[in-house]
Amino acid sequence: MNVIAIFHSYKFTHFAENNSEKTKTPTKLSSGQKISTILFGVNNPKPVNKKTPSIAFETITINSNKEIECWDIKIPNSKGTIILFHGYGGNKSSMLDKAEVFRELGFSTFLVDFMGSGNSEGNQTTIGFLEAEQVKSTYEYIKQKGEKTIFLFGTSMGSVAIMKALSDFEIKPKGIIIECPFGSMYKTVCARFESMNVPTFPMAGLLVFWGGVQNGFWGFGHNPTEYSKKINCSTLLLHGKKDEKVSLAEIDEIFLNLKGQKELKIYENVGHENYLNKYKDEWTKDVDKFINTK
Repeated sequence: MNVIAIFHSYKFTHFAENNSEKTKTPTKLSSGQKISTILFGVNNPKPVNKKTPSIAFETITINSNKEIECWDIKIPNSKGTIILFHGYGGNKSSMLDKAEVFRELGFSTFLVDFMGSGNSEGNQTTIGFLEAEQVKSTYEYIKQKGEKTIFLFGTSMGSVAIMKALSDFEIKPKGIIIECPFGSMYKTVCARFESMNVPTFPMAGLLVFWGGVQNGFWGFGHNPTEYSKKINCSTLLLHGKKDEKVSLAEIDEIFLNLKGQKELKIYENVGHENYLNKYKDEWTKDVDKFINTK
């Protein structure tokens, strides 16, 4: 079991080369392929930016704990800057639709490829742990450019990275908008097992342990519920009621721990996905109220 966990945790935290093939769904795998997947894990190609902004932008490279690539999209008479951070398996192009909404609301946007994704360095991802320093680096870059009004937006892993950055570093954004952050690394791994109707014990714990060992941190200590206790800025927390990867109990605990001004919004008929697909008007109204009344 330990050997299998080592293979799976490595595949989960290291994307494959771009020309490799993503593992098919179980129903489309042959018996041999299923056995190989069970033993050696799922193959996830490095996420690629398939689109670029439809308006003028500048490509920026920032040297953080890894070299990361960003898109700086400025608008005239901007009220401030929103920095956008994607989720696991995403990239900055997956944030283009939300960035467009923020610009329509009067804000310039800064889109980030976390390490291992898009055009950023490497193929490693740590589900928000090391990415927290990249949140800090991009915030400081925008602040050094003279911007005084900075909001941080993240979805899933991006939310977790924001929360850890605020917990670990002295950065003070105007506010944060976080979508569906998981309560702990262990809970999010368990949720993935449960979604496949597979028992969580003991493999979920082994995956968290070996994933942390392989990436240089204690996986059981990667706990956004604890990070939330040190967050003092204004926070808009968003969640989908049908989310199978993050429970409402996790969201409630995070919300309870937040120290600053806070608001929780639950979208009834959406899961762990892009809320704009079903709730664009409502989502736009919610974020507009948050960023334009601070």
